[in-house]
Amino acid sequence: MKRLLLGLTLLTGASMGLTTSCSRGGAEPQGLTTDNRLTQAEKDAGIFTAEVMWKMGRIGDARLSPDGGTLVYAVTYYNMDENRGTASLYAMPSAGGEAVKLTDDAGRESSPQWSADGKTLYFLSDRSGDGQLWRMNPDGGDMRQVSQVEGGIDGYGISPDGGKIWYAKRVKASPTAQDMHPDMPQSGAMIYDDLMARHWDVWTDGTYSHLFVGDFDGERITGDRDILEGEEWDAPLAPYYDMAEIAWNPDGSVLAYTCKKMKGRQYALSTDSDIYLYDTATGATKNATRGMPGYDKYPRFSPDGKRLAFSSMERAGNESDKSRLMVLDLETGKMDYLTKDFDYNAENVTWDGNDALWFTSPMQATYQICRADLGTGKIAVLTEGLHDYNGILTGGGKLVAPKTTLSMATELFAVDPKTGKDTQLTFVNREIYDHINMGEVRKRMVKTTDGKEMLTWIVLPPDFDSTKTYPTLLYCQGGPQSVVSQFWSYRWNFQLMAAQGYVVVAPNRRGLPSFGQEWLDQISGDYGGQNIRDYLSAIDDVKREPWADESRMGCVGASYGGYSVYFLAGNHEKRFRAFIAHCGMFNFESFYASTEELWFPNNDIGGPYWSDNPTAKRSYANSPHRFVQKWDTPILIFSGLNDFRIPYTENLQAFTAARLRGIPARLVAFRDEAHQVFKPQNSIVWNREFFAWLDKYVKNPAPADR
Repeated sequence: MKRLLLGLTLLTGASMGLTTSCSRGGAEPQGLTTDNRLTQAEKDAGIFTAEVMWKMGRIGDARLSPDGGTLVYAVTYYNMDENRGTASLYAMPSAGGEAVKLTDDAGRESSPQWSADGKTLYFLSDRSGDGQLWRMNPDGGDMRQVSQVEGGIDGYGISPDGGKIWYAKRVKASPTAQDMHPDMPQSGAMIYDDLMARHWDVWTDGTYSHLFVGDFDGERITGDRDILEGEEWDAPLAPYYDMAEIAWNPDGSVLAYTCKKMKGRQYALSTDSDIYLYDTATGATKNATRGMPGYDKYPRFSPDGKRLAFSSMERAGNESDKSRLMVLDLETGKMDYLTKDFDYNAENVTWDGNDALWFTSPMQATYQICRADLGTGKIAVLTEGLHDYNGILTGGGKLVAPKTTLSMATELFAVDPKTGKDTQLTFVNREIYDHINMGEVRKRMVKTTDGKEMLTWIVLPPDFDSTKTYPTLLYCQGGPQSVVSQFWSYRWNFQLMAAQGYVVVAPNRRGLPSFGQEWLDQISGDYGGQNIRDYLSAIDDVKREPWADESRMGCVGASYGGYSVYFLAGNHEKRFRAFIAHCGMFNFESFYASTEELWFPNNDIGGPYWSDNPTAKRSYANSPHRFVQKWDTPILIFSGLNDFRIPYTENLQAFTAARLRGIPARLVAFRDEAHQVFKPQNSIVWNREFFAWLDKYVKNPAPADR
C-alpha cells in the first residue's frame, strides 16, 4: 500500500535512469513567474504556515560531474495563483560556493545527466511542448533540443560510454472498448476481463510504459526500437514508474531493467518483479533473477561491468519485506547476499569502485549512509545523528547526499567518505529558516505494553514554555510499514502542526522499519493489536507531562494512519477530543473488494473476507466499521476521488456512519487528487480545514465539548 513520500529523485551514477516531471500535453507551456519571497508581515510574525511552506524551493534531481567538481540540481518553485510549479536547473562547485541558475522559467527542467567528459549537460524539458531531451554547456549556454519523440518521453539514460540511450514512453499494447466497437467512437465504455482494471489513480487504458533503445552521438537519437514491443506490461513498474529501476552497463552493450511480466489476477496477487538483461547487439533478453519470488529492483552495474548489484525482497506478496543487498557475478552466476547479517534495509545503492558499495539504511528512525565491502563482507555505518540522508551522489571520489530533518527540507550536503562529517552546500530556503521559528524536536523512549522501548518524536511549539499547557496531537503513521524518521513532508508536516500551537507525538509503533525485521513484521495480521496499544502507550506517556493538556488531545493520520484513526474512534476510551482521518480503510470487506494490489491485504490482513484463515477472521472482526456504535467524538474526513488504493467510498461510509449517529463530522473530498494532496491550492484548503477542525474541537473547545 505504500506510496513514495518524497517527490525527489536523486541519482548516483552515470548508468542510472532519470525521471521527468514534464507534461504530456503537447502544447508549448506557458512561462511561469515565481516570486516566493516572504512578505514583511510573514517575517514579523515568524510563524510557519501552509502559505509559507508553499513558498519553499524543493530540491529534486541532482548529479555530480564526472570529476566531482560541479554539482547540478533541479529546484521547483510554485505559483499559488497559477496553481502550478516550475523547475529550473542550478549548478555550483561541489566544494561550496554560489549557485548559478542555468535555465530560465520557460519550461520545467529535470533529470540532469553529465556527458562522460563533463563538457555537456543533458536534461529533460517540456519547454517545446512534450517532455524531450535537451543539451547545454555546463554554464547554461548553447541550449538546444536533442530528441523529437512523438508524444514525449518520461525518462532516459545515456550509457556511460555515451554511445547508447534508452528512453521510456507510453505505448498502446492492448485493445480498448473503442477498438472492440469502432462504430461507436463516442462511447465512454471501458471493458475489462480481468483484474487491475485500475491502478493507483488511473483506469487501465491499453497503454504501458515501454523502453526504447537507440544509438546516440550526443546530438541525435537513431535506430531507436521498442524492446518490449507488443508486451502488455510496464517498465519501469507501475504505479511509480521509477526510472532508477533501469541501468546501463559501462559500454552500453547491456541494459538492465525491472519488470513484472504478469497480467490480470496473477499481477494483482504477486510482487514478483525481476531484473532483465537486454543485449543491444542481439536483441536477446535474459531474466537475471529467475526463481526469486519477491520484488527485485534497482540494478547497478559495477564500473568494470562484471557484477550487478540490486535490491531484493525474499517473500512473495510482502511489499515491505527486508530490502536485501544482492550482488550477482555476471561471469560465474554466483549470487552474494551482502546484508544477511545486517537487520536493516539497503536503499539508494551505488558502487564505490569495483569492490564496495554505498547505500542508505533506515536505522532507529533515521536514514544513515553505509558501506558494504565485498572482500570482507563487512557493513560499516559511515554517518550518525538525527537526520535522513535520502540518496547518494558520487563523482571524482566525492560524496554528496540530500539531507532532511523534521525541521529542514531537503538540502544537499558534502559528506566526507572517511569520517562521515558533512558540510552543507545548498541553502535554497535560507530566507525562511532565518525568519520563521521552528519548534524543538525531542527524542523520547516510551515503554510499550509488552515491555519494549519505542522511539517517539516529540515536536514542541516554537517558543515552548514548560510552565504552560498545550493541546497535543497523536500522529498515526501510514504505510503501514513506513518509518517515522527525520523526514520533511509537504503534506503531513510536524513543524506546521507545532507552529499552530500543538505538541506533536509521533511514535514509531510496531510495524515500522529501522528497528529490525521482527519489529517490522509484527503488524501483519495484527492491525487492531499491538501497534494500536503502542499508539496509546505513546500518548499516555506524554500526557503525564505537566505541559501536555490531557483535556485537549486530538488524533490524526492518513492511509493506514486513517484506519488507525477510525479504529481508535471506537476504542479510545475518551482520550481524544477530535479525530482527523485522511484516505483511511474503514470497512475491510469493501476495501478488499475494491482495492487493486491484492497482495497487500492478502499479506497484511490474512486474505479475502470469505477466507477461513484465522488471521483473516481476526482482521475482519477488528474492522473499524464494527465499532461505530462506540463513536462519540467529532471527526473530519478527507478523501481523493481518484484514490483507487483506498477508494473514496471507504471515507464516505465513515462520514455517513458518523452523521447517522449524530456525531459532528465533515467530509472534504478532492475531485482532482488521489491518495495524497499534491496541488498547491488543494493543499492550502486541506490545511485550513485541518487546523480549523483542531482549533474548534481541541485547542479551543466549547464548554459543552470538554
